[in-house]
Amino acid sequence: MTRTFLAPAKINLCLHVLGKRADGYHDLAMLMQRITLYDHLTIRLVPTSGVRVQCAGLELPPGQDNIAARAARRLLELSGRSDGVEIDIRKEIPVAAGLGGGSSDAATVLMGLNEMLDLGLSKKQLMIEGVVLGADVPFFIFEETAWATGIGDVLEKHEGLPSVWYVLVNPGLAVSTAWVYGNLRLTSPRDDLKIPRFSRTVEDLASHLHNDLEQVTIGRFPLIGEIKKRLVKLGAHGALMSGSGSSVFGIFADREAATAATDSLRAESDWRVFAVQPVSDCDC
Repeated sequence: MTRTFLAPAKINLCLHVLGKRADGYHDLAMLMQRITLYDHLTIRLVPTSGVRVQCAGLELPPGQDNIAARAARRLLELSGRSDGVEIDIRKEIPVAAGLGGGSSDAATVLMGLNEMLDLGLSKKQLMIEGVVLGADVPFFIFEETAWATGIGDVLEKHEGLPSVWYVLVNPGLAVSTAWVYGNLRLTSPRDDLKIPRFSRTVEDLASHLHNDLEQVTIGRFPLIGEIKKRLVKLGAHGALMSGSGSSVFGIFADREAATAATDSLRAESDWRVFAVQPVSDCDC
């Protein structure tokens, strides 16, 4: 049996770091949204036992495992079957870019193999398995725009955001999430954050953009701040770094404005630039 699945990227419209936990993780409050930039995963059940993952252009150091392979191995373990799994990943989501590509791939493997192996695991059960693999994995299994709290694994559906287009820019800088959090200086723990509620206007969405990690990443990579300014000059209502970086997105009210900005940025740079929508708004 062979199936092909789409694994979407995500952006963080808000990212507040509330404090550091005793286990070394950070308590967060984030508004996360899936966007129409996808990795393509082809998953095959094969008679030979074991899990094999191929991803053109990406090589893992010896002894390291791919998060998608770990996801597949866990589902095979739960199934009790002797099937093997082969996964071919065609990457479109930039790596180490604050877009959740690896977590999305893992979530897609969990959901895809749940169907292919006819395991019947609920979404909640898959999310429990997913958080062991990575803090963002449950969000992709949740499949909704959501407020994420805890380490990012406590999810609440968020509705009512305006219909927008995003211009997503990745300048090709690989940013280590661990390095960013390791260099974040928190003045004091915060437990009084009021989660903002958005109206259905583009201007209101733009006014609430926030990312506590920008101060660290832009300090090391000033180009990210320059990209934000460039997006605003091209007509974005607001711009923000996603996650720990290095990708930046700008908010545009319609496809025409987003396309024009995308064309301009592609003509003047060698950055990867995409015009995308929220997954929930896509009619594809």
